[in-house]
Amino acid sequence: MTIGPALPLALLVGLANTGLYVLIRGDAGGRLPVTYVAASLGAWAGAAIAGRLGVSLLAIGDFSIVAASVMAWIGIGIVAILATLAPQSGKAG
Repeated sequence: MTIGPALPLALLVGLANTGLYVLIRGDAGGRLPVTYVAASLGAWAGAAIAGRLGVSLLAIGDFSIVAASVMAWIGIGIVAILATLAPQSGKAG
């Protein structure tokens, strides 16, 4: 049994994009693990979609880095939007 390169590459692309997001934003507001998971799953989905469509912009084998990064940022954006819409915990006073 062999493990294809899609999962490790998705984890690396997710990590790189999460790191870039934290660098740009300054922090992740306590939701860094959720942001990383969303970015990694988005990268994995992006590579799978690009593979099905035959898109191979900046690819490592069958893994399209550009499509994976785009979907990773969509995953990060979804987490950021949901965090903005969620009720804030804290004392009002």
